[in-house]
Amino acid sequence: MIQTTSAARVLIIEDEEKIAYWLGTFLKQANFEVLTASDGKTGLRLAQTEQPDVIMLDLMLPDMDGLDVCRALRQRSDVLILMLTARIDDADRLIGLEMGADDYITKPFNPREVIARIRAFLRRANGLLAVEPKTLVHGALMLNPIARTCTLDGQPVALTPTEFTLLEMLMRHPGIALSREQLITEALGYDYAAYERTIDAHIRNLRRKIERDIQNPTYILTVFGTGYRFAEREG
Repeated sequence: MIQTTSAARVLIIEDEEKIAYWLGTFLKQANFEVLTASDGKTGLRLAQTEQPDVIMLDLMLPDMDGLDVCRALRQRSDVLILMLTARIDDADRLIGLEMGADDYITKPFNPREVIARIRAFLRRANGLLAVEPKTLVHGALMLNPIARTCTLDGQPVALTPTEFTLLEMLMRHPGIALSREQLITEALGYDYAAYERTIDAHIRNLRRKIERDIQNPTYILTVFGTGYRFAEREG
């Protein structure tokens, strides 16, 4: 279980010393515990030994590509990952999301916005915003908001915090079309309409994990021109 925001631990993997120091200072002032690493290998080691609640991961690192670090993290953990990038191309952002990142922050960034995003993520990861904590079941798919677990055919499904929040929102509204803006705002905790298409990357990741045939999904259905809806229960 992720800690509360006052005690949450943030790992910054950033090779630019000034950015890491500046960002770490603001996070400490906001009562976060801060760890830093200047390269990918050190970051992966600290992620394993220190078990941070949030990782802020620079896309450009001296020893490893940030995407490779993200992929390695996702193979072992569902920790919240925020990518730090100076790139502004949407394709780069989408690749990061498809590698398992929960969100991305483009440099230069406002530290207050960064802190607000982290707090919003942690509230959702801790289930503090859930109004109906009952277990959600649709056929072989089961989602438990209290335990933060997902199973398919009785087998555990590893979801990132963002994927879990999106799936929960969809399952709570079966048969109802939800716009990309609605989904991304709920999942990330702030108005994200400018990049609402990034929700497609998270949905693709979800489908890979829960759909038997991602070309013909039976759980998460596309509503063209709008967004997505979860299939209605049979009967």
